[in-house]
Amino acid sequence: MSDKSFEEANIFLEQYPDISEFDLLLPDMNAVLRGKRIQRKKLSSIFKKGIYFPKSVFAFDVTGETMEETGLGFESGDQDIPCFPVPETLKPVPWQKKRGQLLLRMFEEDDSPFYGNPREVLKTVCEKLADSGFNPVVALEMEFYLTEPKRRSGQPPQPARSPETGETEAEGQLFSLSTLDVYESFLNDISTASQSQNVPADTALAELAPGQFEINLHHVPDAVQACDHAVLLKRIIRSVARKHKMEATFMAKPYPQEAGSGMHVHVSLLDDSGKNLFQGKDAFGSPELRYAVQGLRSTLAESMLIFAPHANSFHRYRSGTYAPINSSWGYNNRTVSFRIPANDGPDMRIEHRLAGADANPYLLVGALLAGIHHGLSVKKMPPAPIEGNAYLQTDTELPRTWEQARNCFEQAEILPQYFGNDFCRLFSNLKLGEQSRFLSRIVAHEYDLYLKTV
Repeated sequence: MSDKSFEEANIFLEQYPDISEFDLLLPDMNAVLRGKRIQRKKLSSIFKKGIYFPKSVFAFDVTGETMEETGLGFESGDQDIPCFPVPETLKPVPWQKKRGQLLLRMFEEDDSPFYGNPREVLKTVCEKLADSGFNPVVALEMEFYLTEPKRRSGQPPQPARSPETGETEAEGQLFSLSTLDVYESFLNDISTASQSQNVPADTALAELAPGQFEINLHHVPDAVQACDHAVLLKRIIRSVARKHKMEATFMAKPYPQEAGSGMHVHVSLLDDSGKNLFQGKDAFGSPELRYAVQGLRSTLAESMLIFAPHANSFHRYRSGTYAPINSSWGYNNRTVSFRIPANDGPDMRIEHRLAGADANPYLLVGALLAGIHHGLSVKKMPPAPIEGNAYLQTDTELPRTWEQARNCFEQAEILPQYFGNDFCRLFSNLKLGEQSRFLSRIVAHEYDLYLKTV
């Protein structure tokens, strides 16, 4: 336990004498928060000696079942290894007045970070960029739906009732201020909770569908911290929604006929002098901007399993839905996958629009930074930017099914250079297990189609 960590723990305990318990948070491979709840008296021990978790946390599917295909379950004896606090993540939990929370990192017995932790993968990618003199500035945008808590198994959810009016919206209106007004207490509580946990939630807006919202995080010059913010913002949104008798879902496509939910990422790079590497002499940006775009295009197919990690993820990719379906790029164009927002100054950046809200932020940003670094290394120019409707393009590079995405990930040539072969094998085997179990189930729709007809 370092003196700085010791000081952090002691200052917090003195500042919050009424907090009696703490949630220890460890985001798994699907960015689901796993953890333990401890009493106040044990907090100092966590900082001094750590706490043990099984490696198989990073072999869990979304339900918490260990995917034995990973080799982290029974094959390895389901071993425990130590976890220690992430500095400066000890925070109060505003929706539970007597509770605090703390993010954890997992370590091997030799004190090296555990290779299967997505947060550590992103740190490794960031270190590679730092060695090249680049520092990423990152901001994430989170889309989600608010739904009624009660739902019949196998049935779609119903849009939530407004805490202010008790009514359900009949239709969504993009950028509707009146929609924000009828969910004002919910959004205000998110803002308050975010401020208390130093999560820089910046802007809220109503999205295309009933009960759909987007909350944006302010950019920070630390990619790992930006993803910590995203993971914690999800926890805040879900917890505040429960307080208001609603549920929040980040499922990529909860309704067949409504817009899906994405996780957009804004990225720029600073050089050693602090200058934005993407800024050029005009609104078209620098050559490095275009090298970065081509790097993202070249790693798109092998990264799709990260951008769309679940079976439901692929329902989101439909023409004309603001979810991109190809490797297009362009300036000030929301139909493309890689958008350069209108700007000719130091805010010049790339907006990645492909990933669903169900993606793991650490892996998502890690894949983007790997693609950008690769592009800057090989210095190839992309094709001409798309003007107009990118959905009309015939580009078919994007895998369109979960199985195709895993095949492309298994055959990846660029990502393993950044993520490591061991991690890539672990992630692929995890998804193999998830896919096998998903495909082994007979869904109700199959009975409707085939029981009396074939």
